[in-house]
Amino acid sequence: MAALGLFLLAGPALAQMPGGGGPPAVGVAAVTRRPVTETNEFIGRVEAVQRVDLMARVTAFLEKREFTDGAEVKQGDLLFRLERGPYEAQLQIARASVAEAEAQLQNANITLSRAQALLNTVAGQRSTVDTALANQRSTQAQLLSAQAQQRQAQINLDYTEIRAPIAGRIGRAAVTEGNVVTPSSGALATIVSQDPMYVSFTVPMRTLTEVRARYAERGGLSAVQLRLRLPDGRMYAPVGQVNFVDIDVGRDTDSVLLRGTIPNPVTPGGFRELTANQIVSAVVEAVQPVQMLTVPRGAVLTDARGDFVYVIGAENKAERRAVKMGAQSTPELAVIQDGVREGESVIVDGLQRVRPGAPVSPTPADAPRGGA
Repeated sequence: MAALGLFLLAGPALAQMPGGGGPPAVGVAAVTRRPVTETNEFIGRVEAVQRVDLMARVTAFLEKREFTDGAEVKQGDLLFRLERGPYEAQLQIARASVAEAEAQLQNANITLSRAQALLNTVAGQRSTVDTALANQRSTQAQLLSAQAQQRQAQINLDYTEIRAPIAGRIGRAAVTEGNVVTPSSGALATIVSQDPMYVSFTVPMRTLTEVRARYAERGGLSAVQLRLRLPDGRMYAPVGQVNFVDIDVGRDTDSVLLRGTIPNPVTPGGFRELTANQIVSAVVEAVQPVQMLTVPRGAVLTDARGDFVYVIGAENKAERRAVKMGAQSTPELAVIQDGVREGESVIVDGLQRVRPGAPVSPTPADAPRGGA
């Protein structure tokens, strides 16, 4: 019986000894401030800044296509050549009408001058002057009409050459040579601009409110830049700028549309990495890093109540602390927005031996520990 009592009294002491007793050895690291680039990542879609459907403005045979499907074109490049003959003839007719109207007006001016000169003589009559004046004004109107018809004929002739209104990449031609095209034929081809490109993405209103508050004193949208993560996981090298926030919030999603502009240069391989309607990850990041509290990522545990760490408290007792991790956290480093203070020590190694409120034997995580 006495032996049993001695065994029970020795139980707690044995629990503290190496291999069964003493505070468990743990590795700790200090909560430190580091320069961190704040980031938020969203699903985005690449859009062309300009998109133009090429339409026929006159009815004519399509004589020749002057481009290759899928090629890049410059503003002003000739793309389609339509039959010119009928419209050249209409222009010649219009020019002849202008010349005729000019001759008639010249004659009307002479007649009016003679009538006015004779008005103060015995042979002059007021009615003759009035008739000459009316004829002059009528021929002036005829000349204006003929000149307008000439301009329209010139416009129609110019429409037989369909040129690129913007620079960009042209798609597949919808018609082939020899077909008749009309203004109702629809798009003959489509051009989308290539550089720069838009990237549109939706942001939950709560996140947008937090970002606005965070950057209000740092210049607002000018304090952030737009980066892209491509479908293969690579970060796209050029950097863009967020320059548009929609005026409405989605009624069903409580999200708002943001849009940025980003360069899309030709790569050394001769192609552009961004294509209209491509899905990418839009990464909105701070232009300048900010000092933020950080701990090793392995110090952060998660259970049903959320993320937490063990902090070394008074008398080297492990203290559980709920923390809020920032979106800037990486697999190696956890950015802590709330829950710890700079200089505190958090347990990194030996977490499986830690119990809330129980004493531990802390040593720096990168130093050898006996009995670990």
